[in-house]
Amino acid sequence: MTQTQRYKYPLQLPQSLKETAARLAHEDGVSLNQWIVSAVAQKIGAVETAADFMKAHAGAARRGDLTRLLDRAPDAPPMPQDAIKD
Repeated sequence: MTQTQRYKYPLQLPQSLKETAARLAHEDGVSLNQWIVSAVAQKIGAVETAADFMKAHAGAARRGDLTRLLDRAPDAPPMPQDAIKD
């Protein structure tokens, strides 16, 4: 999709969420539509950035690696101050 192509999507929001978004859009000096587009873009960026980060740092890790590591961990906290008090 190019910048000039736009698609309509019927969005249904709870009233309280719509009112808050409208207030924030007004405070930012933009239309509600523009504010929602920006919010969706920010969320997409955050999710994709997190996914890319995880992929880059996972290395050769495989499902179950963490479980095996945790199975070798002691059942007691390593430091007395880490203990959960009743």
